[in-house]
Amino acid sequence: MHKNIRPIIDPSKPKVYIETYGCQMNVNDSEVILSILQDEGYVLTDNIEEANIILANTCSIRDNAEQRVWGRIDQFRIQKRKRDGVIIGIVGCMAERLKTKLLEGHEVDLVAGPDAYRSLPQLIRDITPNSPQINVLLSHEETYADISPVRMDKNGISAFISIMRGCNNVCSYCVVPYTRGAERSRDPETIVREAQELFDNGYKEVTLLGQNVDSYFWKDAENASKNVNFAQLLEKVAKISPELRVRFSTSHPKDISDEVIYTMAIYENICRHIHLPVQSGSSIMLEKMRRKYNREWYLERVDKIRSVLPDCGITTDVIAGFCGETEQDHQDTLTLMEKVVFDSAFMFAYSERPGTLASKKYPDDITYEEKTRRLNEIIALQGRMSLKSNEKEIGKQLKVLVEGPSKKNPNELCGRASSNKMCVFPSKGEKPGDYCTVEVVSVTSATLLCKRID
Repeated sequence: MHKNIRPIIDPSKPKVYIETYGCQMNVNDSEVILSILQDEGYVLTDNIEEANIILANTCSIRDNAEQRVWGRIDQFRIQKRKRDGVIIGIVGCMAERLKTKLLEGHEVDLVAGPDAYRSLPQLIRDITPNSPQINVLLSHEETYADISPVRMDKNGISAFISIMRGCNNVCSYCVVPYTRGAERSRDPETIVREAQELFDNGYKEVTLLGQNVDSYFWKDAENASKNVNFAQLLEKVAKISPELRVRFSTSHPKDISDEVIYTMAIYENICRHIHLPVQSGSSIMLEKMRRKYNREWYLERVDKIRSVLPDCGITTDVIAGFCGETEQDHQDTLTLMEKVVFDSAFMFAYSERPGTLASKKYPDDITYEEKTRRLNEIIALQGRMSLKSNEKEIGKQLKVLVEGPSKKNPNELCGRASSNKMCVFPSKGEKPGDYCTVEVVSVTSATLLCKRID
């Protein structure tokens, strides 16, 4: 594995500028891309005006993410007109989905899908004014397991580790299986080695990433006793050091097992937080979405988590206005949210994605106005639920990992508790990466306001 944890700074080398859109997986992919290009002599710049290569690492989950990238391409073209030799590349999920359309009239020189990053140096070398390059082949094996990403985060405290790629679930609304390919898990030894490397370089928190982390499974080709499931992988990473916090995302409700929940209970440094996307509170909608669980299954999993881990934070994703959603289906979502009391949620109006099962099978028949009304009701309710969840923390003492100064007050620090809730508290000169014990005094819907416990 490479050992360049942080970006190299060398003004004499050609420069690459990377914009990242979408989820944590895309952030990690950008770090993989930087590692590959850094080995070829490129260095990272955050100044687009001096970049030799401009890359947008893209997301196709929602239409507005794609529209933002189309707008940015127009801005990239300005750089290309101002300076000779500037290369514009679109990589990631949007590159996989739209392929040649990106090359038509947009002055894009390079299109590379999520499994084609190793080919980037050669693709760049092969670019000529009349010969843009494209590689969007999907792989059944690629996990980039041998590449240690060059960390682009600012604080050097928290890092992402991709443990698997692709998805086999084929939810009817989701484009991921078509842009990231089939599910495949990464060798656990390389994951543990990467986590150890990060800890040795001062990182205090790692987040294990996958489209569905709970379905991680490494099958040893020679010895079945060496097979590793997700609970066992969690344990391996947690054992690196009690000072290394371990998080993971995203969990699929159909896959989160009792073994994972009990493993979390055993190791204090496995954070008490599970992101568990429900998408809808209606069993009818869940079946149409092909989520492979129903309302009752989801609520049983929440009850199990809270019976074993009473202090566990639970967050979620919710879609408003999916195909054929009735007012009763919408009300089912609201009542489920009230029952669970999620800490926070990512909430969206349904956006039809071309090529998905839903786009082929179900009409997008909920009006924009009705989607907006339902989404606004969901957002308003979640605001109340977030406040209710946070109010339960008042009086509790929490161990917080310092991330840095509070944005509103430089004399205060901010950091996250194990539950992933953001805490703000007075500074006594601690630096990012230190642990502090605080007591929650008051709250907002987004933040725990705390005092110090020495």
